[in-house]
Amino acid sequence: MSRAEGLYHRLIVWVLMITLLLPLAATLVYALVNEWGATILPSGFTLKWMTALWSDPRFLVALGHSLLICFGTLLLSLVLILPLMFVIAYYFPRLDAIMNVLILLPFAVPPVVSSVGLMSLYSSGPLALTGTPWILIGCYFTIALPFIYRAISNNMQAINLRDLMDAAHLLGASTWKAALLVVLPNLRKGMTIAVLLSFSFLIGEFVFANLLAGSRYETLQVYLYNMRNGSGHFTSALVISYFVVVLAFTWMANVLNKGKS
Repeated sequence: MSRAEGLYHRLIVWVLMITLLLPLAATLVYALVNEWGATILPSGFTLKWMTALWSDPRFLVALGHSLLICFGTLLLSLVLILPLMFVIAYYFPRLDAIMNVLILLPFAVPPVVSSVGLMSLYSSGPLALTGTPWILIGCYFTIALPFIYRAISNNMQAINLRDLMDAAHLLGASTWKAALLVVLPNLRKGMTIAVLLSFSFLIGEFVFANLLAGSRYETLQVYLYNMRNGSGHFTSALVISYFVVVLAFTWMANVLNKGKS
């Protein structure tokens, strides 16, 4: 590739990056201005909208609810899916084709339809779960399942799971000891990708959270929806804070992953 072609490709990358960042930059500016309506330029910059947001107890509670549900779902998903995937990949590899179909079933049913069915099942009776975090964790588990399964499955194929296990057996390790001490550390990148993809998707989920919990267990997206009629500057501050939270957890996950490599 010539130098001119390299510069052309870099220019395209920078143009795409700027195009993607422009809406976010405009939202950030609007969250930091005092007033911006009648004139081309804002009247002045201020932090009062950010201060009002982060001093709002309702927002902090909603943020805590969202993080609790997301991390609870991811922990439950990894605990349940990892052993299942290991058993399928090592003992029953032919079942992988069936699993590839099953993990896509949650996307075949629209969330609105699923929510109506779940409300009729769990709104009363011995398992009255609507309005609680437990029903959201169950729903979010079905959403995270495809992302986690595919990322870890690809990682298992990349490390040649069967060859790795056979080598561990030759060195005297039992099956479960090899799985915990040899296979699991090699799946760190796949798990990191699975967690980041799932987290970025789950923290922005709205349909299940609004229909099954609503204001009874208000999450970040439901809070954003309930505050939609307020100040546009306040809403912009909320959107920017949402992106900052996602970026912060993504950065921490990358730092921890690099630190262990």
